[in-house]
Amino acid sequence: MDVSIIIVNWNTRDLLAQCLHSVYRTVERLDFEIFVVDNASTDGSAQMVGRSFPEVRLIENTENVGFVRANNQSIEHCHGRYVLLLNSDTQVLASSLNNIVRFMDKHPNIGIAGVRLLNPDGTFQASYTPFPTLWREFLILSTLGRRLIRPSFPSCGPQTEKGAQKIKGYVEGACLLARREAVAQIGGLDERIFMYAEDVDWCYRFHQAGWEVWYIPQVPIIHYGGQSSKRRRGRMEAELYRSRVYFFRKHYGRPTAFCLKAFIYAMTLPKMLIHRLLRIVTQGRRGRTVTSWHELRLALTNIDSPVKEGIVT
Repeated sequence: MDVSIIIVNWNTRDLLAQCLHSVYRTVERLDFEIFVVDNASTDGSAQMVGRSFPEVRLIENTENVGFVRANNQSIEHCHGRYVLLLNSDTQVLASSLNNIVRFMDKHPNIGIAGVRLLNPDGTFQASYTPFPTLWREFLILSTLGRRLIRPSFPSCGPQTEKGAQKIKGYVEGACLLARREAVAQIGGLDERIFMYAEDVDWCYRFHQAGWEVWYIPQVPIIHYGGQSSKRRRGRMEAELYRSRVYFFRKHYGRPTAFCLKAFIYAMTLPKMLIHRLLRIVTQGRRGRTVTSWHELRLALTNIDSPVKEGIVT
């Protein structure tokens, strides 16, 4: 079998149906299987899959176990030469999966390949990024990166003119193709990460093991983005910070992780106050929902204990 496609879902029934239709409509000349892992959705997602896509291998969890653990549930049962992690809020375009598999077949040193992600209107979306550093995190938290460098910072631009390229960084987990042989060597996703940094960690481990990571801009995929996490934006922001600190501690050591935690506190607290005041003064017309002090403190003091509910796509 060529490809095992894994789609994790949490309350994105209509987008999931669109994603599955796009796979069946566009994939040609590939022997593939699809796993859908439903994290206790309440919108009828699992019933829709069973009714409209009976050939899909459906795993129904009784609780939301998170994006990472749900992917690992399927990885251990995959039969394909490649494993494709595909978000439920993506839309596969013509020849995309065929082209990325063909490219991987020609380059046996590639462990992971990522694609050019597009917004629904066809504009570029963050697709690949250098591995994080304290300086880059400072530019992200201060918003200076997107204000002074480029709107997609820290992600690099589309760079379609350069063609496929080997990168020292990570590709976005919304559509990520991994060689099964490499996965067997380094293991699945780190289940201490509930979401947000799992693709960074996985690509970093592939690099450490000597496998190449490539970005292939000739392969476009539409990604709607954040369709589950937007329901709990404040809590998910706290989880984003927790995942960043966990990654730094795991790969760069405790002193570097401590510095990052200090950056987060110093730059997030003023943002909390500003947005709260804006919402009060304008009666909710301005100022967005941000993480609370309680959520932030809880996340950053329990680095090894991720939140137990909510999933991002």
